Amino acid sequence: MKKLVTGFLFVCLLVSCGERKTKTNDIEFANEVESIQSSIDSISIDDVDIDSLSEDMDESFDDFMYNFASNQELQLERIHFPLPYTKNNVKSTISEDQWEHDELFTTQNYYTLLFDRENEMDLVGDTSLTKVQIEWIYLKEKAIKKYFFSRNNEIWTLDSLNFDSIKSSKDENFIDFFAQFANDSIFQISRIQNPLLFVTADPDDDFSIIETSLDLNQWLAFKPELPHIKLSNINYGQRMDDSSNKKIIALKGIGNGFSNILYFKRPNKNSSWKLYKFEDVSI
Repeated sequence: MKKLVTGFLFVCLLVSCGERKTKTNDIEFANEVESIQSSIDSISIDDVDIDSLSEDMDESFDDFMYNFASNQELQLERIHFPLPYTKNNVKSTISEDQWEHDELFTTQNYYTLLFDRENEMDLVGDTSLTKVQIEWIYLKEKAIKKYFFSRNNEIWTLDSLNFDSIKSSKDENFIDFFAQFANDSIFQISRIQNPLLFVTADPDDDFSIIETSLDLNQWLAFKPELPHIKLSNINYGQRMDDSSNKKIIALKGIGNGFSNILYFKRPNKNSSWKLYKFEDVSI
């Protein structure tokens, strides 16, 4: 940490000296660099508030998650080994030497979030959370993998893993529906409300949105690339009810400003799912 901080200060001060070099001779420049190096050597690691840096990372689960996924050393520090692991109701554990670094979805261009209710989308970024689940939903396999995280003493840790099959139902299961919706273009067109409600940013006003509609041909032109192998989800506490007649899939870009939201509904649990609203507020 000291090398990181002092190195940064040295570069900044050296640039400043470089700008003045044309106004001084070589001897004066050398003396000034020597003085800078002496000041840097006097910096102590105690001058850096490590606890503050750690608290900042752990305040938001999303900040922690990206650090957890990208930093192998941190990931090992934040897992309770031996890690409890349940697969299809069979319990076991994973030791530290068995663990393979997990990048979650941070290497993708975007990830997805699932909601049943629009007001629960406000849970994203809530700094008061103490329990969060990250989920992989495998569309073809009809299975779900869950990572259970908790925050104790302001520190987020991974406490357990669970892998299980998704239960089938007599009515049209949303995951089964979306798997076909994302992979079958003909089926997709048959399951879109026409006209489709469309919300997007006003190109003439950054603080306004436009509400209009799209026909099926326009949908084909505007639609995003849909995840067709698996869905990710971060469960911040939103209720996920299999019997719900409304589902929302938010597609969120990773560092690229991409933001699309797909709204699905069905009149009742015996009816078919349809996409009725599409929102593109990418920046």
